Amino acid sequence: MTTTPAQADDLAEPLDLLLTAAATGPLRRFAPNSSWVRMASGLAARPAVVARRLADLGTELRRVAAGTSSRVPAKRDRRFADPAWTLNPLLRRLVQAYLASEETAGTLVRDARLDWRDHERMTFVVENVVDALAPSNNPLISPVAWKALIDTAGLSAVSGVRNLVRDLATPPRVPSMIEPSAFTVGETMATTPGAVVFRNEMLELIQYTPQTEQVRTVPVLIVPPVINKYYVVDIAPGRSLVEYFLKQGQQVFTISWRNPDARHRDWGLDAYGQSIVDAMDAVQRICRTDSLHLFATCSGGILASMVMAHLTDSGQADRVAGLTLAVTVLDQNRAGLASAAIDERVAAAAIAASASRGYLDGNALAEVFAWLRPNDLIWSYWVNNYLQGRPPAAFDVLFWNADTTRMTAALHRGFVEVAMSNALTQPGAASMLGTAVDLGKVVTPSYVIAGIADHISPWQSCYRTTQLLGGDTRFVLSTSGHIASMVNPPGNPKATYQVNIENPPDPDEWLRTATTAQGSWWPDYTGWLSERSGPLRPAPAELGGGGLEPLEPAPGSYVFNA
Repeated sequence: MTTTPAQADDLAEPLDLLLTAAATGPLRRFAPNSSWVRMASGLAARPAVVARRLADLGTELRRVAAGTSSRVPAKRDRRFADPAWTLNPLLRRLVQAYLASEETAGTLVRDARLDWRDHERMTFVVENVVDALAPSNNPLISPVAWKALIDTAGLSAVSGVRNLVRDLATPPRVPSMIEPSAFTVGETMATTPGAVVFRNEMLELIQYTPQTEQVRTVPVLIVPPVINKYYVVDIAPGRSLVEYFLKQGQQVFTISWRNPDARHRDWGLDAYGQSIVDAMDAVQRICRTDSLHLFATCSGGILASMVMAHLTDSGQADRVAGLTLAVTVLDQNRAGLASAAIDERVAAAAIAASASRGYLDGNALAEVFAWLRPNDLIWSYWVNNYLQGRPPAAFDVLFWNADTTRMTAALHRGFVEVAMSNALTQPGAASMLGTAVDLGKVVTPSYVIAGIADHISPWQSCYRTTQLLGGDTRFVLSTSGHIASMVNPPGNPKATYQVNIENPPDPDEWLRTATTAQGSWWPDYTGWLSERSGPLRPAPAELGGGGLEPLEPAPGSYVFNA
């Protein structure tokens, strides 16, 4: 089975509210609760609607049995791509019956007329159950399983059992998406030349070697998420955001966070915020500049936004020439399934669970994400790894995703508390480094990027950042999801992005009046960046400066911390 970029979209960095599910266990979301009761009550109150749905299903199943049904899988449904599902009369009927039942199940959830929270919860449960029951997952009837068994003289079954035992032995207990030896950090990934020029207990600061004779005066500091390694921005040659920035004449630095353990349990929001300020100090010292750009992604974007509010409140806003937030949700109101799945009881349990260990394990998050998109991240690998007995395909983003890190208990608690109270939308409800956070006072120009198919950070939630920040904001909506909207180099003929000169309060209105541009948003962004990056000057002959000398070559040491 070939892994596609679309599957990589489903593997993203963590949304804050999902941290609760990772701490308490993803299977808890399948347990019966009050949402189940309300759905049952909603359907019981509409017996005529339920009877009509079941009658329609019965009619369709009779057509299936008679061979007159015209139902076919969607073209993008990879589960039934093998010709046998269409050409074999029995298998074709099984698929048609399954698709009819799948449609009815989804319709019943809508018919229950639940509020948004219960609707999200029950949609998650129903979709997961229906996906698990797909005939493509059944080893007794799967044509690809039988073909593999015949082609390998039974060895595929042996390999499949061995793969299953291996995956169940260690967390995350989901099918492996990548072989551990598929890539090597520093050799095949994270290879852009540079050096660590500053290090403290929490981070390493990497400065990259310029790739043009002249560079912009105002540098770019990348703030990655605090869980997952930094090198998604330097994934591979030709697909590296860092490499692209350098070729456009930018001076580029990135933070590489340390992988914390129980000893670091007390590192919270303020500690990480101070580390960002420390990295800013080092960049400005090296480049001898009064300002820089902050480019932050996902949970790193939340921290960078809070730091920006602190700098504004303390009269230091001019240290940042531009704030860029990629796939970052600041307004957590109705922010998809994650927001719906959490209540105060679950949040308290999650905080207690991470506090008892001193950290939140990244493997637990990997399991949560997999169950968010089971067809792509569970069942496709179930078929490949177990039914066919094959190793997963090598794909760089999947390797990066599997290279998980931990999150300190204090930071986990801080993120969950901010998200539960939606504090960043309320002036003064959160604080950073002793100052109240008021995003409305932040008038620094900003560039906000979202992915239209992002299920971790819904684009509508990302868009609401335009209403929180006080300055001019350019919002860009890219194709693809959480990761592919970021790892989006020019040259993809299918890539597009949407822009609008206005930012109305309603994201749907923004979308209706937006214009579509072909290609990647990267050139649009570097154009925006260059306008705010000062004049060109000769590229430095050596890395470091201002008393900060290179400590070791990129990608440094912290990226290898297990």
